[in-house]
Amino acid sequence: MKLATFTHNNVTRVGAVIDQAVVDSHGDNAIPKTMIEFLAAGATALAAMQQLIASGNHRIPLSEVKLQAPVPRPGKYLAISLNYADHIEETGFEKPEYPTFFTKQSSCVIAHNEPIYRPRVSDKLDYEGELALVIGKRCRYVSVDKAHQVIAGFTIANDVSVRDWQIRSPTWTLGKSFDTNGPLGPWIVTADEIADPHNLNLKTWIDDELRQDSNTRHMIFNCYEMVAYLSQAMTLEPGDIIATGTPSGVGVKMKPRGYMKPGQTARIEIEGIGTLINPVIEEPDNLAAY
Repeated sequence: MKLATFTHNNVTRVGAVIDQAVVDSHGDNAIPKTMIEFLAAGATALAAMQQLIASGNHRIPLSEVKLQAPVPRPGKYLAISLNYADHIEETGFEKPEYPTFFTKQSSCVIAHNEPIYRPRVSDKLDYEGELALVIGKRCRYVSVDKAHQVIAGFTIANDVSVRDWQIRSPTWTLGKSFDTNGPLGPWIVTADEIADPHNLNLKTWIDDELRQDSNTRHMIFNCYEMVAYLSQAMTLEPGDIIATGTPSGVGVKMKPRGYMKPGQTARIEIEGIGTLINPVIEEPDNLAAY
């Protein structure tokens, strides 16, 4: 099932994407209206959505809705660094002994087709195509062999990075959390439809130039190990996002540098999930100054 958050006629709710249409949950009291509430409801909400799909009714063409980020404001957005060997090689860092995570502030999240801003304070705007997993159950101290049970599904992330701001701090948080630095989408594919999240082709294009071409089997720490490790430190909750790292091919390591520029488009495709597309524009001048 492809679960989406979308807006139609100024009302935002959860639906399921079937072919080129959205199955609309509006008016169905059995289906929660936000993705976090939907995921927290678990099997009950999924069954209600499946029943709505089976009815063949309540469908709106995708062209008539605005897709939002699947989880527009996740409670936690965590991302792992240096999780592909070829990316570690291109950066010159040492292979980490333990999974190393940083936080992206949830205010950076944007949707498929929404613009990424090149900030007025930097031109070093980079992309990182990544598989992201979405937590579906509140959990703590999850074992590796049971971690799949708390993953609701998978989506695509672009871990947009402002490189000079990133290196100013060992936590990386500022350079990873500029407004619009968190494209997610276009939807969540439920875990039952992904036979193996560790064997998915991942590709990133800037305009028509293929920059990243890899497979999730090259992760150093897999999805289940990440969930188990994080859950030793904190309670994971429905709607939390965990981005699983990027392969080689990032702009900062190109010669000359391949930073994203206004007028370009970032496109990330992950097998079995879909395509996340975001144009790049200059940061608007009319943003609030206070």
